[in-house]
Amino acid sequence: MPASPPGDERRKRRLALVGGSLGNLVEWYDWFVYASFAIYFADSFFPGENPTTQLMNTAGIFAVGFLMRPVGGWILGRAADRHGRKSALTLTVTMMSVAALLIAVAPTYGQAGYFGALVLLLARLLQGMSIGGEYAASATYLTEASARNRRGLGSSFQYVSMTCGQLLGLGILITLQHTLTTAQLESWGWRIPFLVGALFAVVVFWLRRRLQETDAFKEETAAAEGEDAHDDSTRGTLKALWHYRRQAGLVMALTLGGTVAYYTYTTYLTKYLVGSAGMEKTTATLVSFTALALFAVLQPFAGMLSDRIGRRPLLITFAVGCTVGTYPIMTALGSASSYWSALGLSLLALVIVTGYTSINAAVKAELFPTRVRALGVALPYAIANALFGGTAEYVALWFKNSGHETMFFWYVSGCALISLVTYVLMPDTHNAALSRAEAEADGEAARERPAAAPAEAAR
Repeated sequence: MPASPPGDERRKRRLALVGGSLGNLVEWYDWFVYASFAIYFADSFFPGENPTTQLMNTAGIFAVGFLMRPVGGWILGRAADRHGRKSALTLTVTMMSVAALLIAVAPTYGQAGYFGALVLLLARLLQGMSIGGEYAASATYLTEASARNRRGLGSSFQYVSMTCGQLLGLGILITLQHTLTTAQLESWGWRIPFLVGALFAVVVFWLRRRLQETDAFKEETAAAEGEDAHDDSTRGTLKALWHYRRQAGLVMALTLGGTVAYYTYTTYLTKYLVGSAGMEKTTATLVSFTALALFAVLQPFAGMLSDRIGRRPLLITFAVGCTVGTYPIMTALGSASSYWSALGLSLLALVIVTGYTSINAAVKAELFPTRVRALGVALPYAIANALFGGTAEYVALWFKNSGHETMFFWYVSGCALISLVTYVLMPDTHNAALSRAEAEADGEAARERPAAAPAEAAR
């Protein structure tokens, strides 16, 4: 088969980037909008006098959704390795659409008692399963679809789209805050973003059906039908992943600090500014929106930097900054009295977190071979998120409710310290071959180097 012209290749990569990113945006919009609107619907499902307890109940359901992420990572990661990244991406957005619709129509406590909370729980479990597969499928797709010397840049758009999904949710929240009264938001207005999410997902389903499969997966499929056909039965299985258990352990360890820090400064930030700093809900939301918008802009630049200097320097910078900076930043945020002071501190934290978010998708994908890459990224990442990312907000609120809020700051620092040790000890992955073609090119380059040495010496 003749090679595609350079212009066609670039166009194909751009379409893959846009298609994968837009789908990821809607997936994460649906996921994060729950956290953004929890301050308005918490008492609809959990009546009581203590607002912190109500938020802990909704945060608990948010955390339970993370428990399904390993299940989704296993099932959908296996599907992505066996049937293609495109098919897994289409399935995840379908599941997310159904979950968003369930939340939008869930009855309140006053209408059906705790049955509404049960519907909320089921929807979050479905969302968790969807996101468990979405992260790995999109991380693998964006990394494989990028040129080898631009994988950091390409994979950085995963967190660009994730953050834009959160910004979309916050934008809708700000709009509703200025068009509806607080009573209207708490009564029925909180349902609007979930209906919007369900509609967005339908559009993305149509878009993802038109994506092209990655070359790396097509090569693996062709090889499985030929000389490597005897290995095809284990592709994307736990048995195959067991051979890469060290890499799976690395994914869990390098995810630990990053996921706790990310959820601390994104989903928990608004609640922290409202509950601890005493800031108005509208001001706290605007702080989060502005900080996240600038955070999204930073991701591609950090991704491009990693393509030049490697992944480890950025990861180590993040871990050092988070380990030593969390306590002073969170303490200062707790007493922030103005929009600008809160924004400056939030941006400082998110600049530090960028060292992880911009490249973690590429790092994880570069650790595994094609035949088990999606599952290898999905399952250990989902387990780490279920244990630490999804519980970060609940742990923060638990410490606050027990009167020891500052202990949470040390908890975040400790998680980052564990990841720092991992980053220092692990190899840099930015030169890894992700496809058979890249591996063959490396082999040819290695064979040519000895022959070139005498010529260099003669000169």
